[in-house]
Amino acid sequence: MLKVSDLTVRYGELTVTDKVSFSLKAGQWLMLVGPNGAGKSTVVSSISGGTSYSGNISVLGRNAKSYRPNELAKLVGVLSQSHSVGYGYTVEEIVRLGRYAHSPGLFAGKSQADDDAVAEAISRTGLEPFLKQSVLTLSGGELQRTFLAQLFAQNPKILILDEPTNHLDLQYQKEVFELIRDWLKEPERAVISVVHDLSLAKAYGTQALLLHRGKTVSQGPISEVFSRENLHSAYSLDVYAWFKDMYGQWQ
Repeated sequence: MLKVSDLTVRYGELTVTDKVSFSLKAGQWLMLVGPNGAGKSTVVSSISGGTSYSGNISVLGRNAKSYRPNELAKLVGVLSQSHSVGYGYTVEEIVRLGRYAHSPGLFAGKSQADDDAVAEAISRTGLEPFLKQSVLTLSGGELQRTFLAQLFAQNPKILILDEPTNHLDLQYQKEVFELIRDWLKEPERAVISVVHDLSLAKAYGTQALLLHRGKTVSQGPISEVFSRENLHSAYSLDVYAWFKDMYGQWQ
């Protein structure tokens, strides 16, 4: 579904990512991990068309740069860690905006397909009680769930999640990741998540890409990438020993 080859991003003399390569198949959930400044967000921004790069990104067998923005939006959807909402749209209105990429024109009316996609997204995320509520009144978890529903209504093939639960409490972190896992069960879907929490990554991911200073430390099945040696190389820390000490307090 997705193939990234020699992805390189430079800002002047600064190389942010250096020849990063990986692929993603249907049904896979890739966790993009590494310390701050590793280039994780730059990788996902490049895939979604937000950052200029050299190298090649192929989406469903076609060069990503050959897609028009609305074409790419039908295939790749992005959920950020925060959202700027300056107007009191209702939850339903925000979810319905996910259908914009499928609209044939600026003033085109909504179709039955739009209504069906929005209804399914609302049902999947359990937002029925909030439909007429202003998003300005929502908690952080409810707001993130609303924008996740918008993404589900957009109905892309690939979800890109840039630290989607970074500011959420434990209940909402679990809720968001469970919703994504459920979405991924449908055919011809894949997910990429930028995460800092390695426990969450290991619990939900099938694949991992471990970066350090813009370079690949390891990539492949998450059980192989998350070896003691690889994590120490990326974080300059015995992550296994630290986690054992931390979680030992709960035993």
